[in-house]
Amino acid sequence: MTDPTPGGRLHPLKEHELSDDARAVWDMISGTRPADVVAPDGSLVGPFNAFVTAPATGRLLAELGLVLRFDTSIDRRLTEIAIITTGARWKSEFEWSIHARMARDQGVPDDVIVAIANGEDTPPFSRDDERIVHAVAAQLGANGRIDPRSYEAGRNLLGARGMVELVSLCGFYTLISFLLNAFEVPLPEGAIPTWG
Repeated sequence: MTDPTPGGRLHPLKEHELSDDARAVWDMISGTRPADVVAPDGSLVGPFNAFVTAPATGRLLAELGLVLRFDTSIDRRLTEIAIITTGARWKSEFEWSIHARMARDQGVPDDVIVAIANGEDTPPFSRDDERIVHAVAAQLGANGRIDPRSYEAGRNLLGARGMVELVSLCGFYTLISFLLNAFEVPLPEGAIPTWG
């Protein structure tokens, strides 16, 4: 095995290097995401190289990620608010570079996205649902708890099922941030760091 590439701590695995278990994870990832999930060098981008490096864990993470992003009761716009709030908390450059764009595509205003990146306590939300989801995600990121007022607002907005999904989403993207940060995963080609 060769040394990791500059900017990353894990060897960038190529498809031909994979065990059968890792190849099944690769196929799951590449079959459910855009074509640019494979880097120019033939490895997987973002957290996905870590997934195939530890395929038993990676398979479960890939499955959970798909459920939490696409098969919950939470509106996709609100999902992206929670993800970028979590990514900003951990200053996860790769996560931010992908999900800030997705948040914008889902209709989250630029001034809100910039305020979240800057760690502002009260971004200029014009929608109550975004403010509520941000408050829950920010409190979880700050201390792993939700105050009674924010919890009640979240439960009124999302219901019990939605709150379980939201808390799980924040926990999942904290884990993804840890993978990206711990293994120093480089940004996609051409992306500009948000926090330097």
